[in-house]
Amino acid sequence: MLERFYHYRFELFLSSQLSILFGSLVVPPVIFETILEPILFLINLLAGVVLISRRPKLMWFSICILTLNTILFGIATTVGDEPRDISLLRLLGYFLFYVVVTSQIMKQVWYAERVNKNVIFGLASGYISLGLIGFFIFLTIELVMPGSFHGGVLWDKGTTDVLADELMYFSFITLMTIGYGDILPVTVLAQKAAMFIGLIGQFYLVIITAVVVEKYIAQNKLSK
Repeated sequence: MLERFYHYRFELFLSSQLSILFGSLVVPPVIFETILEPILFLINLLAGVVLISRRPKLMWFSICILTLNTILFGIATTVGDEPRDISLLRLLGYFLFYVVVTSQIMKQVWYAERVNKNVIFGLASGYISLGLIGFFIFLTIELVMPGSFHGGVLWDKGTTDVLADELMYFSFITLMTIGYGDILPVTVLAQKAAMFIGLIGQFYLVIITAVVVEKYIAQNKLSK
């Protein structure tokens, strides 16, 4: 079953990631954030299981994370206002999942013999995964140490949903080293985390992306 979808693993993973990031542009934010976004994260987990299905140990590890997060999501839905401990457990699960999957994406892209559409999708999904890893790190820091980030609407509308949206935005802005300055890490831990995400984003571009571009150029030269 999983093998049938393996060829489309990067397309499935990337499309679910893009839905998570930009779904609120087409669906009312209230509905998206409370209902669709958690479901899309679970779909992304399933796509990640497909992506690493040829590594049985990692696949079963990811399935355990998927099962745990499904249970926690059900508990949070029943309770209504999600307790902080459950939020932290879910964040830990997502963090571990994306670390595993991102490392596998990098490995598959790095060792790809030919650069095709699938490899390009994998390259893009790996970069987005780094931004999601940053998001989970930043949100965990803010939940454990409230006030670690200032700016944006974090103070004006400090609900959990708004906080998550703001830190998702901050993570990708940091990853891309845009640095608008509208949200600032103000504690040492938050600052170190921002430095880390900025660095891994640059390492990804100058190493992983450069290797793929080099392979593509060499591939075109051989085909002529």
